[in-house]
Amino acid sequence: MARPRNIVVLIADSLRDDACHGPDGNAGLPFVAAHGTRFTQARASGCWTLPATASMFTGLMPHEHGADSQTRGVRPEVPTLAEKLREHGYRTRQVTANIATTEIFGLDRGFDEVVRIWKHVPDRYNRFHEAMVLMGKPRLRKKLFSPEYITGKLASDLEASKVWLQDTVDDIFDHARRILAEDERAGKGSFLFLNLMETHFPYHVGPEFEFVADGPIGRLREMRALYHLVNQTWVMSGQQPIRHDMMRLLRERQRRAWLRLAPKVDSFVAELRARDGNLVVFGADHGDCFGEQGWAYHFSNVADGGNRVPLYWLRHDHDAARTVDVPISARDLFRGVLHEVGDPAGETHPADEPERSFPVMQSCWYNNQGRTLPEYRYNQICFVEAGQRWMHRRGEWYSAPPAGPCGEPSFVRLPKGTNPLHELPVAPERRAALQSIHADFETFSARVGHGA
Repeated sequence: MARPRNIVVLIADSLRDDACHGPDGNAGLPFVAAHGTRFTQARASGCWTLPATASMFTGLMPHEHGADSQTRGVRPEVPTLAEKLREHGYRTRQVTANIATTEIFGLDRGFDEVVRIWKHVPDRYNRFHEAMVLMGKPRLRKKLFSPEYITGKLASDLEASKVWLQDTVDDIFDHARRILAEDERAGKGSFLFLNLMETHFPYHVGPEFEFVADGPIGRLREMRALYHLVNQTWVMSGQQPIRHDMMRLLRERQRRAWLRLAPKVDSFVAELRARDGNLVVFGADHGDCFGEQGWAYHFSNVADGGNRVPLYWLRHDHDAARTVDVPISARDLFRGVLHEVGDPAGETHPADEPERSFPVMQSCWYNNQGRTLPEYRYNQICFVEAGQRWMHRRGEWYSAPPAGPCGEPSFVRLPKGTNPLHELPVAPERRAALQSIHADFETFSARVGHGA
């Protein structure tokens, strides 16, 4: 076909690549793996939902589109993928379980409709677990004791939190089916963006929230670990309160959540591909950190745990298994989709020319309730080149190999005066592009208050 009949992008929120694939490299997606291209070295441009999703929606780095911890919203003059596809005649819909992809940060721009799934599903969770999870988040904790809560003004905010407490994937897929059927009857193509929260904190190991640890003491320790993870208390105290065994358990929660989600994703993709001409992309917006580089959860880091993501691409006019091992940026989803609809902005496709991609990651420091310690108030930029990761923060360069089966190596500070942007053996045009990205990020960091 000249262009895709429908375009469906499925994003498993916060899903690390190694949580998806496991030690054997098997993602539990037999249909997806047999019919599409797997990018084994894909990296998100940002480390949490807003910057990472905005990069996929715009093809830009976070400092370019303006949606990160410091600046918080996509610049109005930046065109989004949904806007571009609407110009090509597609009906554009978002079905999401994450409030961050809606209007609060401008990620709804260009969508004809945004279905907030928490408004369409009944409550199926334990009320004690609801209280426990809500009390764990400082923003909601403050609101629970506010006059607005007493007068009922926070109903919609609290309603959105139900996705932390129960599965919504079946509801999302049912909404997607209805949208596709409706658009087909109208003779229209669809662009659907689906955000799935089962792999996001607190990681759905069952249909409703449940613990993994055995016994009351184990569950208390697990609850404490979940609290400290989501609140990132370590950036306020300088100490990591989650012990190694509990950090492993949290990582296991995400792995189990994926094992439950994978068959549903694989079956739904097979259903979408049963009709010729549908383009389907499956991946994650970012990953989570469970102790790598001293980090926990998903703000402010440029670790492989937080940036290396699963990415599969099932093209509308190809049907074959393929693997691309060249490092690429997940923000090239923007160009790749536009390439397949014939838009000039899609000058290249990551599956055709992965070597033209720039896997660069950025993070802005996280202001945790105004109490982040000075030693954690820095922005970072990292890129993958020549089989290494090169990271810059506070005027110094560090390097580390990519994460592997045995874990993620720590960054090592390079000798003073070393600058990989000048010294790596890369083509002149690639060097110039990397230097430009780095210089622009430093300018941005200086403007928002903390240099890279």
